[in-house]
Amino acid sequence: MSPPSSRFLPALSRRLALLLCGTALVAGCNNSPLPAGEAATNTLFTGFQEKSPRHLDPTASYSNDETKITYQVYEPLYGYHYLKRPYQLVPKVAVAVVAPKYFDKAGQPLPDDAPGEQVALSVYEVPLKHGVRYAPHPAFAKDGQGRYRYHTDHALTRAELGDRHSPLDFEHQGTRELVADDFVYAIKRHASTRVQAPVFSVFSAYVLGLKDYGALLHAEDSKLLAGLPASALDKPFLDLRRFPLAGAEAPDPHTLRIRILGKYPQWPYWMAMTFLAPIPWEADAFYAQPGMAGQGMSLETWPVGTGPYMATVYEQDRRHVLERNPNYRQDDLYPCEGAPDDTPELLADCGQRMPFVDRLVFRAEKEKVPIKSKFIQGYSDVPEIERPEWGIEFHADADDSEATRRLFAERGFRFPRAVDVSNWYVGFNWLDPVIGKGDTPEQQVKNRKLRQALSIAIDWEEYVRVFPNKGGEPAHGPLPAGMFGSRHGTPAGFNPVTHVQVNGGIKRRPLADAERLIAEAGYPGGRDATSGRPLVLNYDYQRIPTPELKAEMDWMVKQFAKLGVTLEIRATDYNQFQDKMRKGRQQVFWWGWLADYPDAENFLFLLYGPNAKAGNDGENAANYANAEYDRRYERLRLLDDGPQKQQLIDEMVALLREDAPWTFGFFPYSASAFQPWVHNGKPGVMVRDMARYYRVDPALRVAKQAEWNRPQWWPLGLMALAALAVAWLARRVFMARERSTARGRRATGARAGEGAGA
Repeated sequence: MSPPSSRFLPALSRRLALLLCGTALVAGCNNSPLPAGEAATNTLFTGFQEKSPRHLDPTASYSNDETKITYQVYEPLYGYHYLKRPYQLVPKVAVAVVAPKYFDKAGQPLPDDAPGEQVALSVYEVPLKHGVRYAPHPAFAKDGQGRYRYHTDHALTRAELGDRHSPLDFEHQGTRELVADDFVYAIKRHASTRVQAPVFSVFSAYVLGLKDYGALLHAEDSKLLAGLPASALDKPFLDLRRFPLAGAEAPDPHTLRIRILGKYPQWPYWMAMTFLAPIPWEADAFYAQPGMAGQGMSLETWPVGTGPYMATVYEQDRRHVLERNPNYRQDDLYPCEGAPDDTPELLADCGQRMPFVDRLVFRAEKEKVPIKSKFIQGYSDVPEIERPEWGIEFHADADDSEATRRLFAERGFRFPRAVDVSNWYVGFNWLDPVIGKGDTPEQQVKNRKLRQALSIAIDWEEYVRVFPNKGGEPAHGPLPAGMFGSRHGTPAGFNPVTHVQVNGGIKRRPLADAERLIAEAGYPGGRDATSGRPLVLNYDYQRIPTPELKAEMDWMVKQFAKLGVTLEIRATDYNQFQDKMRKGRQQVFWWGWLADYPDAENFLFLLYGPNAKAGNDGENAANYANAEYDRRYERLRLLDDGPQKQQLIDEMVALLREDAPWTFGFFPYSASAFQPWVHNGKPGVMVRDMARYYRVDPALRVAKQAEWNRPQWWPLGLMALAALAVAWLARRVFMARERSTARGRRATGARAGEGAGA
């Protein structure tokens, strides 16, 4: 056997070799999160936070995080001009944006300028484009005899469904032309008991007969579901074609007629939303078959539309992929006009057919940090296409560090910014006994003073300074600038409940005013005047706490603590938060609104009593109810812009400031973030079908990713020097051991010789 010293050097050499090889791999590896070769394809890479969108069914979808998919797959009648500001409606699958015809109670026509009180019926007759076709889907597949392969003519059994989990798993795909009846079917679905329809309360108040239609469908559905457990996933197809609706009909395949009760000037804006996207009855029938829901197939996960893209990958909470709809219409051309301040680059693709990008890939990230890191490295083209605040965050990073500013400039990142129609606020649940309306006149006064005190204490001016990545202007009411009726930024636009005028300027009221109000509310120093117990309020937040969000939550806790009030954080993911809001179990909550359409009514309806979130599943998240406010709102919605409308808006805003169902928060800036190889990027919260306008340069992306993520070879040199040093030391140890061994052998030999001589 070899002595230990003879085995030591080869073993060490092997370890050094392995170490050097490992270092070479680490130093020279590709750190791209994209599969090999994907960066060179005509694909837009973006991200989303936490969980997949909850609703992709256009009837149910009303959350901003869902629009990144729904508005790329579906096409409503109208949309917004991509470049023009103020926003302007333009036709999508409609031939033109039409004006309504007005009729009185006797059915006689009225002039276009008739007062709203005289209008009994508004009729919109919308011509549709010919040749618009749906993306491929098995619901449209027919055999040689024209019979549906997978439903109706041949209903699927569970055995035939097999282990399919995607419409793409079916052998046969089909398509058909869009017809007016698809819009009629979509409007009817808002009354269906099978779908969560958040705007049914709005639509049923205007679409002729829709409220009664809801009662009819409820009765018919009860017959179909008789004997089935409430938890049953498989439910018989509720065919809405069987039941006509007076408010929506198709005189011919390419004409849609909608009858609206009274005058509703905002109705055309609804026709630009996916609530009025067409829904083919075939898709409803296909997904209603046994086993479909259990295997993840429904309009909630696999939408069916005529838009520029179609869904091809749905990996829950991981990845979504949209690909170009091969049947998409050919008349969708990039605009040739824009806003006066648009750069020439934004018009460079004038008249070119859209969409430009073949594929959209959405990857999930648990936090914002990895989304930001991937963008800086070049592995994300746009951080999140539907979120208008990313540019603000990057602007804040650049302002904080000269090195960061230089890096962003050198890499050519673009962060275009604009003031837009949206808001963030903290709301108080009107149903809560402590912070809400109150059940007696005396308690109502006390609760109102508590809300006013907290509204003063929460210093939104400080918030936008401390968290510049939010970016925005403190709000004094519910209406942002840029729409008729808003007085934001004017001398008459400040909130006298929370602010005072000082030397011609506006200043937040001193904390002493809030302390006086909270004492009058029965909580001096933040303690119950009767029991002495501290006042504890729950703060319901719509995101799971992360290190980046904790600072904001801590800040909010400190605002309440100014008055001695304890604020306990109850943060959940967004889906759980939505459930809590629908059940009215929140107390103090964080919420925001991206305008559905650029009209004051779309913000004021957020506090209209019948539109309460709890009970009615509306968008009044605070569940606020005030009869005086509601009466004014009902008059407001009949009015075109003018002095009478302005007066009503002023009165309604004054009521809200006094009641304080919200502490008004701030109006955020809209600023997106784009890589230098992404063209035609322009922020705008009203434009949600933005992906069709984006154009990418894959070759530039590949080059920049390589440039910005070069392998770091210096660790190899360092490790080589270290290896040489270790080898030198090892050799010294080895030689020393060899010499020691040799001396030992000589000594042993000498002793052996002496023993023999003796």
